[in-house]
Amino acid sequence: MTVGAHRYRLRVLSDNQQFADPDGHGERLGISSAQWSHFGQLWPSARLLAEAMDTFDIAGKRILEAGCGIGLASLVLQRRGADVVASDIHPLAEAFIAYNSALNGLPAVHYRQLDWVQPLPSLGEFDVFIASDVLYEREHAALLAAVVVRHANQAAEVVVADPGRGNSSTLVRLLEAEGFGITHSRGALKGDALGTLRGRLLHFRR
Repeated sequence: MTVGAHRYRLRVLSDNQQFADPDGHGERLGISSAQWSHFGQLWPSARLLAEAMDTFDIAGKRILEAGCGIGLASLVLQRRGADVVASDIHPLAEAFIAYNSALNGLPAVHYRQLDWVQPLPSLGEFDVFIASDVLYEREHAALLAAVVVRHANQAAEVVVADPGRGNSSTLVRLLEAEGFGITHSRGALKGDALGTLRGRLLHFRR
């Protein structure tokens, strides 16, 4: 696929029915068989976020992608020379983003496995948090907000591409309580089944 002036080659799962957890690692992390393949798909919101990152101001900013999946947005930032860390809870996400970095002739994106429930002090602080389509369960908004609170610099930004699953209002409320203001824009969700959906790009600043 093409983002900006660059074409990206991506290793993804062939469909959303694939499942393989022979040692129960994913299950112990709370990943059900129904959710197992979500990390390995190129979701329309991930394309929207990647396009936003192609022109995003990265100067002097440390950036964390939360729930990176196959890591397209992080690859775009890596190509631009950003200080980016990709993170996910899925046990295969690290291997996929490393493979995709190599496919595109890029240095491996720095990766940290991150369980939003468990604090990870060694992760450090960030100036920018980015995520796409990570609010598909009601509790995810509060968990993501908690990650931001734990790891945000005083003047931080949060950029979330959301297809309109209905849980973004909770994230807005929680981040506003932490001093963030919000702007939002709409963009076409390329690759959705009908080609007609429009997602929102939520941009929080403190």
